[in-house]
Amino acid sequence: MIRAGYYQFCPEFGQVERNRDRVLRALDQVEADLVVLPELAFTGYAFRDRAELAPLAEDPARSETVDALSALCARRKVHLVTGFAERQGGRMYNSALLIGPRGLEHTYRKLHLFGNEKACFSPGNLPLAVQAVRGVRVGMMVCFDWAFPEVARSLALGGTDLLCHPSNLVLTYCQQTMLARCIENGVYAITANRTGVEARPHGGLTFTGQSQVVSPRGALLHRAPPEGDELYVVEIDPALARNKALTPQNDILGDRRPSFYGAITEKTHS
Repeated sequence: MIRAGYYQFCPEFGQVERNRDRVLRALDQVEADLVVLPELAFTGYAFRDRAELAPLAEDPARSETVDALSALCARRKVHLVTGFAERQGGRMYNSALLIGPRGLEHTYRKLHLFGNEKACFSPGNLPLAVQAVRGVRVGMMVCFDWAFPEVARSLALGGTDLLCHPSNLVLTYCQQTMLARCIENGVYAITANRTGVEARPHGGLTFTGQSQVVSPRGALLHRAPPEGDELYVVEIDPALARNKALTPQNDILGDRRPSFYGAITEKTHS
């Protein structure tokens, strides 16, 4: 068993230091093994283009934000999964970082970019991978990845017990869809969404909040309100995620027929 959850809040656009301090204060006395933060938790979201994003993106290996979060993790003996504007050379990625008491442990770069993200970020170029956090196998996905069932399925086939899902959701579909993702893969999921409005010269966005924790059988263990900050932590039992028997005769992964699924990996155009 581990104690895992999320911190839902409203980042201020462009205010990296202020957002970082807010997270550090919120988690200063946290009692948890793993906490998930929203997508792009320190920069805000609604960038106009790469030029506006570039001054705020950071290389995780030389990042005051990663250093501060690592120090928190070491002091509280906690792991964090956080959204992060990552800069590597001339490219920028909408990433999720796994940070623990020993520092940065893994980076995932968002595979499926949403809306104007395509004008700001490069698409992810790292494979989906599973990491161990205190005996629980953790897989990371970011926001719009929810709309592509191949992501959750690939992580489940890799042994994931718990999907960690930093998000900046503006559509209304994701929270309910993640219940299905958990049922069809027999995994837990923590979706950490942000709240609030970003009013930018090129258009505004309203974020839906409602961060949540879902069980391997699709039970909604907890859902936050649409507005307001919330730190929520619950016990996660990996044994429930490793039992893939949907009925006594059916194994949700073992009953797959991959030889009939070839079209899933073919590039199609409408």
